[in-house]
Formats: sequence, C-alpha cells, structure tokens
Amino acid sequence: MEWSKVTYVFFILMSLTSTAGFLYEHTSLMLFIAGSLNIASTILKIGVRNILSAELFAGSLVADLHLVPAFIALEIYGQVESAIGLAIGAVIANVFSIALVLIESSKVKEEY
Repeated sequence: MEWSKVTYVFFILMSLTSTAGFLYEHTSLMLFIAGSLNIASTILKIGVRNILSAELFAGSLVADLHLVPAFIALEIYGQVESAIGLAIGAVIANVFSIALVLIESSKVKEEY
C-alpha cells in the first residue's frame, strides 16, 4: 500500500466532504476548514509522481482558487450567495480529482 497515495486521497475526500458541509451549513468555520484541507491536499500533491499527477494538481489548484475567494466573499463582504457558488465550483473540482484518482487506480497494476 502506498501511504502517500492514501494520504492525498484522504485529504481530497476530506476537502470534498467539508465543502459539502459548508453547503449544508453556511458558516465561515466550515468554509475555513474546507479551504485548509484543500490547501493541505494541494501541498501533498506537489511531490506525487504518477500517471495523472499534473491533472490532479490542477484540479486541486482550481478548488483552492474557489475556496479562498469564497472565504473572502463570506467574511469580508458578507456575500453568502457568492460563497456558495464558489464552493459549488470547488466541489466540482474535487469530484473531478476523485474521478482522476479512480481512473489512475484502474490503470495501475500492482503485483502482490
């Protein structure tokens, strides 16, 4: 088992579920947790070397560039609707990343 892969997949899923939690409960804390987890996921993907690593990294950056402005829109400007719209974009980017992980996992054959 590749623990580095387990770790970054864990953070992708945590970011996705935390962002979904924000869509349920529109609080700054939920959005901050989702953004923090996604940034951690992005940092973990920097050293990953696999078939779709560039695509995974790009998907994570897209989610970051949705969650950070969403937090700013919610905290500074008080625009809940804008924050929700950006969070939905981050969810789509994270679902894309998970789909890439599934595709990559199906292409890699491990010998036991």
